[in-house]
Amino acid sequence: MLASGGLAASLMQSLVIPLIPEFPRLLHASPVDTSWVITATLLAAAVITPVSGRLGDLYGKRRVLLVSLAALVVGSVVSALTESVWPMVLGRVLQGCAMGVVPLGISIMRDQLPADRVGAAMGLMSATLGVGGAIGLPLSAVVAQQADWHVLFWGSAVLGVVCATLVRFVVPESPRAPRARFDLLGALWLSVGLTALLMATIKGAGWGWTSAATLGLFGTAVAVLPSWGLYQLRTTDPLVDLRVSARRPVLLTNLSAVLIGFAMYASALLFPQLLQAPVETGQGFGLSMLQAGLSVAPLGLVMMLLSPLSARLSARYGARTTLLVGVLVIAVGNGSAVLLTTAVWQIVVASAVMGGGIGIAFAAMPALIMGSVPRGETASANGVNTLMRSIGTSTASAVLATILANTATATGPSRLGFHISFITAAGAALVGLLLAAFIPRRAA
Repeated sequence: MLASGGLAASLMQSLVIPLIPEFPRLLHASPVDTSWVITATLLAAAVITPVSGRLGDLYGKRRVLLVSLAALVVGSVVSALTESVWPMVLGRVLQGCAMGVVPLGISIMRDQLPADRVGAAMGLMSATLGVGGAIGLPLSAVVAQQADWHVLFWGSAVLGVVCATLVRFVVPESPRAPRARFDLLGALWLSVGLTALLMATIKGAGWGWTSAATLGLFGTAVAVLPSWGLYQLRTTDPLVDLRVSARRPVLLTNLSAVLIGFAMYASALLFPQLLQAPVETGQGFGLSMLQAGLSVAPLGLVMMLLSPLSARLSARYGARTTLLVGVLVIAVGNGSAVLLTTAVWQIVVASAVMGGGIGIAFAAMPALIMGSVPRGETASANGVNTLMRSIGTSTASAVLATILANTATATGPSRLGFHISFITAAGAALVGLLLAAFIPRRAA
C-alpha cells in the first residue's frame, strides 16, 4: 500500500512527457509558458521533500502522507478541468507536493515492519521512483494517442484516492518525535534558496548561462543557502539537523545521492531521444513515443525485481557494500551505452543494466541514512536524501542538454553528443562510487 502511494507520486512526474510538444496548442500558450508545466513540478517536489519529512516526524507520518496524497488528488483534478496554462501549472505544483510520500513511506516501514522485512520493503518503496517513470511513459503515450488528454489526470486522481483510502484504513500511525516546534522560517528560507538554485539550473540552458536572470538566481542561492545553514545550526528546533547530516555516513550517502541522481537521469533523458530521432539523421531509430517508452520500460521493471536482492545483499554484506555494487552497475550501464547503441535491442539491454544498478543503489541509501540518524528524524533525513537525488537529476538535465546542444548537427543531436553525455554520466557514477567507498563499514 505504501509502495502504491510512491508509485502514484512518481508516475505523475512522467505523466505529461508525451504531451510536451502539444502543450502550446492544447493550453493556448507559448512554449516558454508551457515549459512551466514541467519546471513547476520539479521545483515543488524538490522543496517539499525535506519539509514534509520534518512535518511527518513532528505531527505523524501517516497524517502528512495522507495530506500529500490529497495534494496529488486535488492537483490532478485541477489539471483535468483546465485548458489554460496557469491553472495547469498550479495543478502540477500540487502534484509535485506529493513526492514527500516516498521518504515518509520508507520511514513508516521502519517504524511498523519486523526487522527482517524492512530491507525488502524499503527497496520496493525506493524502486517506485524509477518504476513510476518507466511505466508512466508508455502508459501516458497510449492514453494520449487513444483518448482525450484530460483522461491522464482523471486517472491520476482516481489512483490517488485509492492509495489514500488504503493508507487511511490499513496503515497505522507511527510514533512521533519528542514535542518540538516546526521551523517555519527555516522552511521558507530553504524554499527560497532551493527554488533559486534549481530554477537557474533547469532554465540556464534556455536563458543562457551568463544571462542576468541565471546569474542572479545563482547569486541568490549562494547568498541564501549558506545563511540558512548558519541559522539551522543556531536554532533550537531546526528543520534539518545539520549536525546529524554532517555525520560521515549521512553526508557521504547524500553526496553520493547527487551523483547517482545525475547518472540515473542519463537513461531518462538520452535513450528516448536516441530512439525517437529520425532514421534520416543517421543517429536515431525513428520510433514513436509509445515504442520508445516500451523499449526503456525494462529499466523500471528490473529496478522492482532487484529490490529484494538489494535487501539480501545489505543483510549479508552491509548497506555500504550494496551501495557500492549498485553505483558500479550504473557506471557500467552508462559506459556500455557508448558501445551498445547501434540497435534497439542493445539500448534495451543497456537500460536494463542501468535499472538494476539504480534499484540496488536506491534501496541501500535509506538503510544507510536510517542507521545513522535518531529515530525521531528518519522522515526528515530521508527527505533530504531524496532532495539530493533531485538536485542530481536537475543538474544532469541541464548539463546533458547543453552537451547535446553544443554537439548537434544541422539534423539534430549527434552521435558524438550522445557518447559524451553517456561518458559524463558514467564519470559521475564513478565519483559517486569513490565517495561511497569512504562510508564507514560499520554503517547499517
